[in-house]
Amino acid sequence: MPIQLASEDPSVRGQAPLGQSPYVAARYAAAIGLVANLTLGIAKLAAGLMTGMIALLSDAVNSLGDSLASITVLYALYVAEQPADAEHPYGHTRAEAIAGSNIAVVLILSAVFVLWESVESLWTYDPTAMLRRPPVWTLWLAGTNVVIKELLYQYKNRVGRQTRSSAVTATAWDHRADALCAFAVLIGLTVVRYGGDGFYWADEVAAIFVVVMIVWSGIVLFRSTASELMDLQADPKIVQAIRDAAGSVEGVAAVEKLWVRKTGLQYLADIHLEVDAHLTVADGHQIGHAVKDALQRQYPELLDVLVHLEPHPHLHVRGKTDR
Repeated sequence: MPIQLASEDPSVRGQAPLGQSPYVAARYAAAIGLVANLTLGIAKLAAGLMTGMIALLSDAVNSLGDSLASITVLYALYVAEQPADAEHPYGHTRAEAIAGSNIAVVLILSAVFVLWESVESLWTYDPTAMLRRPPVWTLWLAGTNVVIKELLYQYKNRVGRQTRSSAVTATAWDHRADALCAFAVLIGLTVVRYGGDGFYWADEVAAIFVVVMIVWSGIVLFRSTASELMDLQADPKIVQAIRDAAGSVEGVAAVEKLWVRKTGLQYLADIHLEVDAHLTVADGHQIGHAVKDALQRQYPELLDVLVHLEPHPHLHVRGKTDR
C-alpha cells in the first residue's frame, strides 16, 4: 500500500489516494472559496456603505480580494494540469506555486490600502460629529463571517495537505487570517455600539489589526511558495521513504545522493545509485530502470525520477567540472 508522502498527519492519511489526480479536489476547494468570498464580500461591502463603518469596508475589500485570489488559483490549477510540451518539457506544474506567491503579494498590497484608509479616518476624525453607531445586525454579520471563515480554513487546509497544493494551502491560511480579522471587526463594532462616544477610535483600531493580520499572512505565504519555486528539498520523511524504497531494489548497493523537489501537486526526484562496478552498461541501465519503475509504482505522486549510476565501491575522482 503506498505511503502517504503528502503528510504524516494521521487525520489525512489514507484519504484522497495518491495516484489519482489531486487537481479535482483542489479545484473544488477553490470554487467553494470563491463562492463564499464573493457572498461575504458583497454583504460586508453593502453593510459598510450603509453604516459607514471603516472596519466593515476594509474587511469587505479583503474578502473581494480573496475572490480574485480564488479565481487565480482555479486558473493556475488548470494550467498546472496541462501535459508537457516542446516548450515546457517539465510540464506546467509551477503555475500552481506562482499563483500562491501572487496571492501573497495581493494580500500585502490590499493591507496597504486598508492601512491608509484607517489612518486617514483617525487623523481626520471630528470629535464634534455624531458617533456612528452600528446596528445590531452588523454584529450578527461580523459573527457569521468569523464562523464561515474558520470553517473554510479547516476544510481547505485539509484539502491542501491531501493534494499537496501550495495555492490551496495558501488560501486556507488566508481564511484563518480572515477569521481572526473578522473577530477583531466584531469586537470593534461591539465597542463602538455599546462603549459610548469615548470609543470612537475602536472601529479604526480594529481595521488596523486587520492590516497586521493580512501582512503577516502575506509574508508567511510568500516565503512558503517562494521556497517551492527555489527547489527547496522535500520534507526529510519523504526523502527517507524514497531512499529506503530505492535501496531495497535488487542490484542497488547504495544510494549516494537523493534530491526531491516539489513541483505543483507532485514531486521530481534525482537519485544517484551505486551498483557493482563490474556490471555491463546494459545491466546497470536495467537496474536504473527497475528503481525508477519501482519508485513511481509505489509513489505515483513522483512525476519523474532521474537516475544516475555510480560504480561500487565508489571511487570518485574530482574533475574540473565538479563543484
